[in-house]
Amino acid sequence: MAMNELRLISFWKMSGSGNDFIIIDNRDLSLDVGDLPAFARRICARKISVGADGLFLIEPSASVDFKWQFFNSDGSRGEMCGNGARCVARWAFFNGVTGAKLSFETLAGIIDAEVFADTVKVRLTDPSLLQQNVSLVLDGGKCGLDHIDTGVPHAVCFVESVEAFDVVVTGRQIRQHDYFQPKGTNANFAKVSDLHKMTVRTYERGVEDETLACGTGVVASVLAAAGRNLVDSPVNVTVQSGEILRVYFSRRGNRFEEIYLEGKVKIVYQGMLFEEAYK
Repeated sequence: MAMNELRLISFWKMSGSGNDFIIIDNRDLSLDVGDLPAFARRICARKISVGADGLFLIEPSASVDFKWQFFNSDGSRGEMCGNGARCVARWAFFNGVTGAKLSFETLAGIIDAEVFADTVKVRLTDPSLLQQNVSLVLDGGKCGLDHIDTGVPHAVCFVESVEAFDVVVTGRQIRQHDYFQPKGTNANFAKVSDLHKMTVRTYERGVEDETLACGTGVVASVLAAAGRNLVDSPVNVTVQSGEILRVYFSRRGNRFEEIYLEGKVKIVYQGMLFEEAYK
């Protein structure tokens, strides 16, 4: 079959501090691949397809620059993704879809972003009220944590050593715990170094494993630490990839607002997806 007879789908691969994503421009709504969750699962599968933590389909919006459909690597729909938002913003600016300042629709609400070369700063929607000192019974005994929704739900545990902690085993138990059903939660394990420095590792719902970074998880961890008066804005957070994400916030009473997430974004490659990659 000649190349011009093949059904090829143009895509971009982006990485936000270790979170990697596939981005497909579907503003003309021409993408025709059938079941979208199945499509996402197949092309996000590592080693047998492109491989990624998630898929973004960029589509038209009547009110802002565009909207997205976001699928986790397991095919589930995601309400929000902080590092994904940064990747999508740089993709849009790089391709001339928008200017350096842009806004787009997500299931969590409107996200504002600004692109500075390879660094992107996004304003997240205001989080839920912080729930502190939630006590869960896990296989290893009781676990105390804080809980907050920063676009998606997050549990935050403060630990003595982030590096030595078994994130996958404990994270999976928290993610699936009855307390967080039916939606489940992401699980973060954090340590505060000083007023402006933290380390965070995250077990992500929808990926069902530890990821190298999680933007909304980093924000949740910073806000949980702020709720305990351990940090003050801005906070530099080292994630598992070794990169640093910066979180800005303000506080009014028991509510957090004006939440910003900033960090570097890499354009990894542009490619053409063959049907063999997702059929």
